[in-house]
Amino acid sequence: MATQSVRFQGMELLIAYHRNPTIKVRNQLVQLNAGLVRQIAYRISRQCRESYEDLQQIGFIGLIRAIERFNPSQGYAFSSFAMPYIRGEMLHFIRDKGTLVKIPRRWQEIQREGRRVTKELTITLGRLPKDSEIAQALQISLKEWIESKLATRNCFPLSLDATVGYTADSPTTFGETLTDPQEEAWQYREEERQQLQGAIGQLDKKTQTALEFVFFHDLSRQEVAKKIGVSPVTVSRYVQRGVNDLVSLLQPHTSDRLAS
Repeated sequence: MATQSVRFQGMELLIAYHRNPTIKVRNQLVQLNAGLVRQIAYRISRQCRESYEDLQQIGFIGLIRAIERFNPSQGYAFSSFAMPYIRGEMLHFIRDKGTLVKIPRRWQEIQREGRRVTKELTITLGRLPKDSEIAQALQISLKEWIESKLATRNCFPLSLDATVGYTADSPTTFGETLTDPQEEAWQYREEERQQLQGAIGQLDKKTQTALEFVFFHDLSRQEVAKKIGVSPVTVSRYVQRGVNDLVSLLQPHTSDRLAS
């Protein structure tokens, strides 16, 4: 009965706000739905390095936007409508301000410049550039470019097709919460991430494990050696071999894709 009473009260407030939006009613709605923000913030905080408190604060921005855009006459639950706004606001914050793993500044700068160079070369060449062409334009080795991709491709492993909520009976995907320029950038990153994961999947298990610990979890060679029971020198050999193999695996893939 208590739950039904709260829902009825919430709907009454939503109808009142839709008819006459005031700060007082909006604040009441925020307080009434704060639990939804806390629930989503808790789940996402367990998957990233951003604090629960920061995510919760950002989530309230999404909740307010949902309150302002909700139309009670459409007949679906406010919680289903609000989820994409709350979760989307948190995910945008993580993308813009943080990452799921700590990425060295050098590799972040390489990837940032790499995106700029990719756009310029695409215009100049009339096609997407190869990894070797991007590396050459950045005046770095192909190996260093691949290493930076390894470190950053999985820093936010969320697909554009990932469901972040529901509106009426239809799921809302993360891609649908992005504007067109954001979606284009995410599509490019998603394609690269899938290519990289496919290449990594072709490596032997020991090499995969070493690359994952070094690049995805930011562990030192010594820390990895203790975890997998080998010497730091052996870890370095796994990493060196893995990066070299990825360079070989990714280059033909890029050439074939551009030729098709």
